[in-house]
Amino acid sequence: MRARVTVRVPGSTSNLGAGFDCVGVAVDRWLRVTATTGGGSGANTTLERHGTLGALDIPPDADLLTRGFAAACARAGRAVPAGLSLVADSEVPVARGLGSSAAATVAGAAAATALLGLELDRDDLTALGAELEGHPDNVAPAVHGGANLVLPGPIVAPLVIHESIALVFAVPDFTVETKRARAVLPATLPHEQAVRAAAKGAALVHGLAHADARLLAAALDDVLHVPFRLPLIPGYAEVTAAARTAGAHGATLSGSGPTVVAVTPAVHAAAVSDAMVRAWRARGVAAQSFVSARPVGGYETD
Repeated sequence: MRARVTVRVPGSTSNLGAGFDCVGVAVDRWLRVTATTGGGSGANTTLERHGTLGALDIPPDADLLTRGFAAACARAGRAVPAGLSLVADSEVPVARGLGSSAAATVAGAAAATALLGLELDRDDLTALGAELEGHPDNVAPAVHGGANLVLPGPIVAPLVIHESIALVFAVPDFTVETKRARAVLPATLPHEQAVRAAAKGAALVHGLAHADARLLAAALDDVLHVPFRLPLIPGYAEVTAAARTAGAHGATLSGSGPTVVAVTPAVHAAAVSDAMVRAWRARGVAAQSFVSARPVGGYETD
């Protein structure tokens, strides 16, 4: 057992329009957690939050960081060590559709694995995180990095994103809870709608791999979840239209929102970023933007 370990985990975007609940991409926003043990004799875990986590007011035992740590210990048949201290600093926006919950779950589980020398590999952590957090399309990129197709199991397969493509994110200053965004989805859809969704999903995979503008435009015009979530995202139509006008192939919700992600030729990324922020501002909404030029790697341990 080590006395101290630091884990760095990326945030993620999921869905990308037609890839609802099955496509996720690791993005260049990170959660860093340092786990220390042996510094005290108390049984309780202490948790210190910084960065975007500073506004959270959740008891340590309910936080996904500590729950992920405990779940990894339980999976390996080990107890959570006494005197455990977790210090977390994140730049992943919370409740904005950028995988903050998945990143926290993976960070806790990965920290336990490294700190205690648990025999859990990345596939084990993916399964554990998906079971605990409930969104394998966010958990998989946090663990494995890159772009992923995730099927029940979970079965994780890498996806190719053409080198000319960049992802541009416009993050507004309001939140949408995932539970609320999930609640507005219908329980069933007509068969014809399901056929359209399947075709758009195939278009997404091929369009990302080949930078096919026509296929990406179709794939980012989702029919499974975005239409039902629009009432929760004031300004969505204007922001996505601004992205397309500035040169993006298309734009859609990142996860369940409210962040909007544009899939764009990298040469237009700066213009798309500025246009999306201006469109939010015209609706009276402050927003920040960032560009993820390429999918980043999965979690790292120091």
